Parts: sequence; C-alpha cells; structure tokens
Amino acid sequence: MAKKTALGRGLDALINMDEVKTQGSSSINEIPLSKIHPNPDQPRRLFEEDALEELSASIKQVGIIQPITLRKIDDDHYQILAGERRYRASLLAGLEAIPAYIKTTDDENVLEIALVENIQREDLNSIEIALAYQNLLESYNLTQEALSERIGKKRTTVTNYLRLLKLPAEIQMGIRDKKIDMAHARTLVTIEDPTTQLEIYELILEEGLSVRKVEEYVRAVSSGENLRDIIKEKEALNTAKKGGVKNTTPEEFELLKKHLSKFFKTKVQLTCNDSGKGKISIPFKSDEELEHIIAVFDQLKK
Repeated sequence: MAKKTALGRGLDALINMDEVKTQGSSSINEIPLSKIHPNPDQPRRLFEEDALEELSASIKQVGIIQPITLRKIDDDHYQILAGERRYRASLLAGLEAIPAYIKTTDDENVLEIALVENIQREDLNSIEIALAYQNLLESYNLTQEALSERIGKKRTTVTNYLRLLKLPAEIQMGIRDKKIDMAHARTLVTIEDPTTQLEIYELILEEGLSVRKVEEYVRAVSSGENLRDIIKEKEALNTAKKGGVKNTTPEEFELLKKHLSKFFKTKVQLTCNDSGKGKISIPFKSDEELEHIIAVFDQLKK
C-alpha cells in the first residue's frame, strides 16, 4: 500500500526537489533582497522588534547561517517559503543579498509549507496556528480529520486550536500577546456565554489566576452559580480577613453547603451576610434534575 503524504514528515513531502540553478550547479544562491517578497499567506503575523534587532546584529557580525527558502515567481521576483524573519533581519542589517534555496512548488502548497515550517520551529502563537488551520480548511475544503493527517497532528489538537477562534476578539488578542496561555484559553472555551468568558478573562489578568483556579470558576458557573455572586463572596472574604471582621461565611455554613449539595445531588448555593440574612439556591440543569429535587422535598414531607 502506498504511503500517505503528510506534512508532518517534513517539507520534502510537499516540495518538488528539482531546484532552479541560478549560479552554476550550486543549489544555494545569493538573491538580491530587492527581488524577494514575503508570502501574503504567511501564517506568522507577529515579529518581535527586539528579537529582530538581535538577529540583525548577529547577521552583521557573522552573516546568514541558514539560507532562507524561496520559490521563483519570475526572473525578478521570488516569494518566501520559509525564513521571513531572517529576511526582515537582513533588511535591518543593510544587506543587499542573502543566500537562499530556490524550490519549485504549486501555489496550493505554499500556505501548507509556511505553516509546517513555522510549527516545526515553534514560531507561531496559538491564534496564528488556529487561523492557519482555519485557512487550510477553507482553502482546500478539508475536514478536520484530513487536515490532522496532512499536518501530522492529532485530530484533538486541531480541534482545540480551532475552538480558540470562538472566543471573543479581546481574549484572542490576549492569547496572541501571551497575556494568558493555551491552558487558560482552553478552559474559557468551555463556557458558552461570551460575557462570562470576558469577566473571567479580566480576573485572570487582574489577579494572575492559575489554570486550576480558573477551572474552579468555570465549574461553579457551569453548575448554575452566578459569577458576580462568586466574586462578591470572594471580595467579602478578603475584606473580612483584612479588617479582622468575623467571616461572613463561617465554617459551619460551608459545611452546611456541602451537606445540602450532597443531599440534593447538585451544587447548592448558600449566602449569608453579617446580620445573619441570606438565601439558599438549588440550581438545576434539566427537567429531570428539577423532578429529582421536587421528589426529595416530597419525601421530606412524609
């Protein structure tokens, strides 16, 4: 049985290895920077200025260690397949030409090659990867399963990245700018309400919440608790601790909450203020859960 072609095996699986010889028989060519153009479908969008400056300084000292990879458009134009960061740094360094491999490839493979090259070098952030996956799905009418095979990644990995694109734009920018990491984002995706997602996102930024703490908030919200009530309770606890005031939710109330939650088989909410006033809420997610709660009350009457 013939082997399947997969991007995960490397660029050679996508590129016609017959190279254009522009200088004798050498496969590496000095190409003027004026003839080189970035790939408009390059998945990587962010190039950190400080890192570019450092690379530029290195290039001034020792030159380009690893040639970039180009494809020839015509006699005066080459498009970058891999190495845009080195190209940009060379411009900053004031070079007129840089070494490059010249390869032939079909238009339909250019985005795939750029994506694989960046993923293999771990140069893309999570949102760039997600957008690149989405672009590949739409451009080539692929299923997620087919895409996972072509890029050599698990189907679940592809799905997890694509789900990030369902998050509000502000959170996507936070992921892109590394304000939160992938683990935080994957937890936020499990919440359906964008407003709640943004509220928890702001808490992550303000309080530096761990992934475990975010998971606790998400579980509480998913069980029917109101995030604002959770935050108010937390603030009240912090105020009480700072001011030496008696805890507004003493240990016995916490024990009662756990007992009621176990009894009704759902997470019961119990709040109480300094004067002793409060309320008990029993959330339910379905008609079946409501019927169970009513049955418990009926049993108590007996």
